[in-house]
Amino acid sequence: MSLFDRIDALPALSPEEAQILDGVRALARNEIARRAEQYDRSAEFPWENVRAINALGLNAIFVPEAYGGAGLSYAAYLACVREISKACASTAIIWATNFHAMKPLIDFGTEEQKRRLLPRVAEGALAALAITEPDAGSDATHMTTRFTPDGDNVVVSGGKTFITSGDVAELILVFGKWAHIADDRRAISALVLEKDTPGLRVLRKEDKMGHRASSTAALAFEDCVVPRANLLREPGSGLPLLLAALNKSRPSVAAHALGIARAAFEDAVLYINERRQSSRRIIEFQGIQFMLADLATELALCEAWLWHVARLVEGGAGDFAVEASMLKMRASDLAMRMTTEVVQLHGGYGYCKDYRVERLMRDAKITQIWEGTNQIHRQLIGRSFIVKR
Repeated sequence: MSLFDRIDALPALSPEEAQILDGVRALARNEIARRAEQYDRSAEFPWENVRAINALGLNAIFVPEAYGGAGLSYAAYLACVREISKACASTAIIWATNFHAMKPLIDFGTEEQKRRLLPRVAEGALAALAITEPDAGSDATHMTTRFTPDGDNVVVSGGKTFITSGDVAELILVFGKWAHIADDRRAISALVLEKDTPGLRVLRKEDKMGHRASSTAALAFEDCVVPRANLLREPGSGLPLLLAALNKSRPSVAAHALGIARAAFEDAVLYINERRQSSRRIIEFQGIQFMLADLATELALCEAWLWHVARLVEGGAGDFAVEASMLKMRASDLAMRMTTEVVQLHGGYGYCKDYRVERLMRDAKITQIWEGTNQIHRQLIGRSFIVKR
């Protein structure tokens, strides 16, 4: 077994999970990967890939069995994210966003909410997570979206930006501030807003450098009337939900980045074993071997840490925020470094769209930005060592 085969064997998956992962690998290799270039060029939403994922029942793997899902492990979910990301980063983030958006409902929703909404997710409904606003990115306490109670309803007003799948999602988990709570942190609340709610408007879709097939939308909420039954927990309970959601979505983003990095690494190994300069294969040059050694070591360490964090989550760890930040920061920095170096290894060909490393490099950049910029994660990690006096 190669080094990476041994690392891939680290998560202790059940036979059922291993079988599902094999199916995901086959789907990614045989269908999703061959469509990735065309979707990137056209920037069309990859509905064909979404239908293929739903035919495999993948949304069900993170939904509990009681609500129509399969309830498989977090490690199995992360492994699937990584495999799909290797084939098409756009498709992977669309699917992963279903988890990011609906995990708070799974963890904190009432029994009635879960029985009403989660079967739709298990059957393949797309979901979106609406946190970011033009003036509220890494600091969510500055959001201005307003939740105003009105009898059995809540009136939602405001807007969100950079919302993955915002224009196509059937269910949108929206974070905003409860109108009758003055404190910025205590006012944050969360509710599920359903597609076709009057007043929900797509302002625009962003034209992006990478992840071009994944739609990213700016949304307006023009006095949207949402049943109060869609409110998660009590008014003002949103910040703990938000932080808990991010702690579990950040390892997912890391798996996404590592899928991109692994694809680039595998492309590099194939290319430098075949390409010749001065009558020698490129891999035979010592400088190239040193670069490959550094990249392989960093990739191996990041992937091992991914499975470590997965074990923390599955073991019910109460606080793994620093570990999640370390993972997200390091994996996304590696994805950018890896793809940049692999483009360099391909020479002029790496700059051309005929080779997928050009796309991988563009797709890698956003992983350093979303789910908290890496500057924010460095701050979170660093200040965790402040001794309280």
